[in-house]
Amino acid sequence: METVFPPGFLWGTATAAHQVEGGNVYNDNWVLEHVAGGPYVEPSGDACDHYHRYREDMRLLADLGLTMYRFSLEWSRIEPEEGEFSLAALDHYRRILATCHEFGLTPMVTLNHFTIPRWLSERGGWEWAAAPERFARFCEKVAQYLGDLVGWACTLNEPNVVA
Repeated sequence: METVFPPGFLWGTATAAHQVEGGNVYNDNWVLEHVAGGPYVEPSGDACDHYHRYREDMRLLADLGLTMYRFSLEWSRIEPEEGEFSLAALDHYRRILATCHEFGLTPMVTLNHFTIPRWLSERGGWEWAAAPERFARFCEKVAQYLGDLVGWACTLNEPNVVA
């Protein structure tokens, strides 16, 4: 029996910024990766350097016939210190989104994929009373700066894991 997918069905793949970008030194996972006896066998380090190789990687996705790419924005790159937003990081993600469109990939942005900025972790992480407001502020900044290029958005990846 042949399976037929409806017209416009989106075939895609997904990545998590911390797992593929490399150099995410401002988030809580980076810290945990370097704690003796911590939960990680090895640090993410440079990962597969998707931060610099995203164009090559997306060309591979398009060549495979995929039509959607879900990737996460690294909150700690965009807001490395509380209230300090990096235009360089926002511009980087804007280039990624533009490259998706160039290669015919519908971008799906995940606003939070496991990691949080160190400054948020130091205040108690998601249990800090102000965490929802800080996340909303981050999301608003992202929407203002990148929203015109975002095809789909996912607020939290697997919130059950964070919980």
